[in-house]
Amino acid sequence: MYYVCKRLEISSAHALNLSYESKCEELHGHNWIVKVYCKSETLNADGMVTDFTHIKRDITGFLDHKNLNDILPFNPTAENIARWICDHVENAYKVEVWESEMNMAAYERD
Repeated sequence: MYYVCKRLEISSAHALNLSYESKCEELHGHNWIVKVYCKSETLNADGMVTDFTHIKRDITGFLDHKNLNDILPFNPTAENIARWICDHVENAYKVEVWESEMNMAAYERD
C-alpha cells in the first residue's frame, strides 16, 4: 500500500448554525490547517498515489479566502468540512481539519 499526505493552509470564514447560543454563530475566520491522507495499492501512470498539486488545486482553489457558508451546501463545521474534502480528493481516506492549534476534527473512511 502506498500513502501520501498533503498539508494545506486555508484562510476562510464561516458562521455555524447551532441548536444552542454560541459566539460561533457569528461570522468569523480561521487559518485552517488541513491534512489530506491518500492511499492506493497501485501507482497511477505518473508513479503517484495522487498528485499533490491536484489536491492543492481542488481544495485550496475552492475554499481559500471564501465565506464557506456561501459555497458549501451544509453547516460548515470542521467535521463536515473534513468529510467534504475526503469526498472530493482522489484516493483520500482520511482528512484532518484544524481550526486552531487546539481544535481538530477528522473524518476517516471505514
